[in-house]
Amino acid sequence: MLKQSFGTDTHGREAHLYTLANANGTQLKVTTLGAAVVSFVFRDKNKIMRDIVLGYDKAESYIEQGGYYFGATVGRYANRISGAKLTIGGVEYALEANSETNNLHSGSNGVSHKIWDVECMNEEQNSITMKIESGDLEQGFPGTMQIKVTFTLTDDDAVRIDYEAVSDKDTVANFTNHSYFNLAGHDGGFVGSQKLKIYADAFTPVTPTGSIPTGELRPVAGTPFDFTQFKEIGKEINDTYDQLTYTKGYDHNFVLKNGGRLELMAEAVCESTGIHLYAYTDRPGVQLYAGNFIAEHAGKGGARYGERHGFCLEAQCFPDAVNNPAFETPLLKAGEVYTAAAVYRLALD
Repeated sequence: MLKQSFGTDTHGREAHLYTLANANGTQLKVTTLGAAVVSFVFRDKNKIMRDIVLGYDKAESYIEQGGYYFGATVGRYANRISGAKLTIGGVEYALEANSETNNLHSGSNGVSHKIWDVECMNEEQNSITMKIESGDLEQGFPGTMQIKVTFTLTDDDAVRIDYEAVSDKDTVANFTNHSYFNLAGHDGGFVGSQKLKIYADAFTPVTPTGSIPTGELRPVAGTPFDFTQFKEIGKEINDTYDQLTYTKGYDHNFVLKNGGRLELMAEAVCESTGIHLYAYTDRPGVQLYAGNFIAEHAGKGGARYGERHGFCLEAQCFPDAVNNPAFETPLLKAGEVYTAAAVYRLALD
């Protein structure tokens, strides 16, 4: 397992980059800054090694472009919380309003913007575990929370991400990984021709502003959100359907049917490279974000990234579930252990 310097954060603390590889030549690179996936390299049908996630060459770029959350571990609460507040045990807690009047991805002080410590490297399992402490009210959330994330590169070309957290006070927990995939390669441009299938019959519509779920579970049938069969991501992304106009494309939570078990949530394929992505989770939802707001800028290796150059499949609890009793609760009781898992496996068609 290779360890390299990866630059520094705004406080001058050094970030590191770790490389995991398997016998097939597949590589996974993760950094201690934001416990982020920096690259995921796989040999395509033409025997070309393709890095299929967007990212940067140094920590400083991740800080400068932190609003995209490229590859980051997001928490304590991924996605949006309406009004930037929540109530636990009759006490209201104020959060940072960093997305209009709402809280997004726990704000500017979330763990995605901090340097994590490496707890252990397991050469036999081909895994690395990072940890971080989130102090009481550090992001506005109650309780001092101990958080761990483990990245494992398997022999069958999958990255498995396992989360664990425990708090000394009742709080909430909802972690996800925010990798942007492009199966034509991170420098492959617009992902609209890549095909996607999502194992969900419903999604959660959002308000016209703020992208807060209304509480409705709307069937995907007859809408541009129907990915129950493989469909090009770009086929209906510019449709005038109201939910697409609110968010300039797909940026919505889909309702999964896994019952808390680790099961397929989505598949994606790219015909030009033959790369097939299988994505699994035990979470109740997955946020499809089609990179609608990526501004043109420099990425890894001199690549230019832009609008819709990557798509995210963020395994999660539902957005704003902290304020919507109709959704599965993200409440974590003091002393209880939160666990979650996601797997992203690559194969050739």
